[in-house]
Formats: sequence, structure tokens, C-alpha cells
Amino acid sequence: MSRTVAYVGSYTDTSDCKGLTLYDVNEEEGVLVRRTEYSVDNASYIAVSHDHRFLYSITDLGVASFAIQPDGSLKKLNTARIRGMRGCHIALNHDDTYLVVCGFYDGKVTILSVNEDGSAGKITCSVFHKGPGSIAERNFRPHCRCARFSRDERYLLVADSGLDQIKVYRFEKKDGTISPIENLHCRQQSGPCFIRFTKDGRFFYCIEELSNTISCYSYQDGERGPEITLVDSVSTINKRFSDISAAVYFHFLENDRYILCANAGENSAGLFERDAETGKLTLLQVLPISGKYPTSIGIFPDNRHFFVTNHDSNTISFFLLQPEKKLFTMTHRALPIGQPHCSIVVDLPEIEGLEEADR
Repeated sequence: MSRTVAYVGSYTDTSDCKGLTLYDVNEEEGVLVRRTEYSVDNASYIAVSHDHRFLYSITDLGVASFAIQPDGSLKKLNTARIRGMRGCHIALNHDDTYLVVCGFYDGKVTILSVNEDGSAGKITCSVFHKGPGSIAERNFRPHCRCARFSRDERYLLVADSGLDQIKVYRFEKKDGTISPIENLHCRQQSGPCFIRFTKDGRFFYCIEELSNTISCYSYQDGERGPEITLVDSVSTINKRFSDISAAVYFHFLENDRYILCANAGENSAGLFERDAETGKLTLLQVLPISGKYPTSIGIFPDNRHFFVTNHDSNTISFFLLQPEKKLFTMTHRALPIGQPHCSIVVDLPEIEGLEEADR
């Protein structure tokens, strides 16, 4: 039995998908094999606990929680309401005691406790972002898109694509509350929407959907809060592309040596090499992904194979990455799936006695 599985979340309002699909990962071939589905209304984002024991999904009612079984199958635990409009992103702190839900439609950040059994608990804090956005068709009010905890869990960073800001909050772990410290003002009409920290915590990167850029920020502790400095900003799309596009997602590869991003509109993926000392990015290649409106990237354990979920073409496409050649190529026929929007690849935890039981 494969020790790696993949979960893909889909919108269900206009498709026949149940919402959450489980796949077995064929690591050698770099392809997914569909196993089963679970009913989750509009699973627009999913997250897995750091110990890979629990999965959390956005749903129309709030957050659905599941226990990951030894074979990767899911057991529903509960659904917790967030007292707001449907969220678009989930983040967990490093010991999986709190989860943060970002709200695109109502500009709300909601923090919930996590119960000892892994189920989503009660709301500990809610904060609404306020203020007018820049004058643009797609961002004229707050849209909370992504939240990330700093490595020491003292701070929470929230990307707001409507306000063109990254808001920095102090996080009180004892009671699960946040308080504002500062606002990082991104370029007007850039639309910051997705953040990831490097493993060493010295940098974080933010992809900006409206300007189709990735920005690098240096990060270090200060006396009154984190000291954050913009280091670099690079384009994610081909210079010759002239139509509307939106950079929406990225993933680190090979211990943060490379970054792979997805561009909806241009329908491409961009490969960058990262300087570990300066944080700066060098564009290696931008190539088409043979699908429409890519929304997420799943990385196989070998860091050479990856897949892209394509929302508008209702497919998952597969690729072999060769960064030394500045190249990736499509490897398999695309899999059909209704309106995929998010994905995650999970190495199942080693559980004593599991191999014997499988025999």
C-alpha cells in the first residue's frame, strides 16, 4: 500500500463532484489513482495538521474536520460554524491547537480552537478588516485571502487582496486571540493573496494575483514586533502575454531551493530558483499547463513530479520537473474531476503494527 495520498477539494454548486476526493499516489509513475469521495459542500481549501492525523476543509457551514485513518481514508469528526460567510483559506499553528479561517467575501479572520480529538472547536477570536480598497474591478473592499503564523508563533500575517495589504497581528496563544501591530502596504492594485514562509523563517513570499508577481520579504524579530523588509518582486507570467491573468498559488521545492507557481488566465506555471542567502528569485521558465484556470499545485515526494488542479477545464494534469534543464513536461493524460480548487499531498504517518495488519 502506498504511504502517500492526495486530497483534492472541489466546488460542488455547479458540478457533480461530492467535494473532497481521495487519491492514491503512484510515486514511480507520478500519477494519481482515484479511490473515493467524501461529501463536503464547496471544499474550496483544505489543510492537514502537522502530524498528518487530521484534515480540515472549508465548507458552506464553516470548517469540517476529519480524522485521517491509517490507509488515508477519512472519518468525519464535526463541522464548526464560523459565524460568517464561507471562508477561502485555513491555517494551523505549529502544534495544531488553533486554526485560522480567512473570509474572502466578508473580510473576516476567524480563529477556532482545536479539540484534543482533532475536531474543530469554538471560536476564540474574530476580526473584520475594514477600509476601502484600491479602485479596481476586482478589489474594492477587504478580501482576507491567506493567513500564516510566524515560525515562533508570536505573530500572524494575513494577506488582504482587497486592501492591498499584509496585516501583521500579535498572537496570544494562551487564549487564541490576535491584536493588530502594523500594515504592510503592497503595491496598489497588486492583490496579495497567498503567503508561505521559508523553513528557516528568515523570509516569506507573497504571490499577488492582480499584478502577477511574487514578492520576497525578509523577516526577523524586533523589539516591538517583526522587522519586515521587501527584498524583491518578480513577474510570474510571460512578457508577451497581454490578456487578463491572475497569479494564484505557489509551492516550495527541494528545501526551498525552487518555487513553482500557478497562473490562471495565462494558464501556465512559473519555475523560479531562490537564493538562500538573499531570498531573491531568478525566473527559469514559464510554460503552459494544458488546462484552464489552474488553482493549486501538488508536489510528489520525489520533488520531480507534480500535478496541477484546473478549475475551469475540470481536470488534473501531471508533469515531470527538470529544474536543471529549466523545464517541465506533461507526462500523463489529464484526469477528469469537477471544479477542483485545492489539493494537498500527504505522507501518511508510520503507525506501529500497520504493516503487519496490511498483510
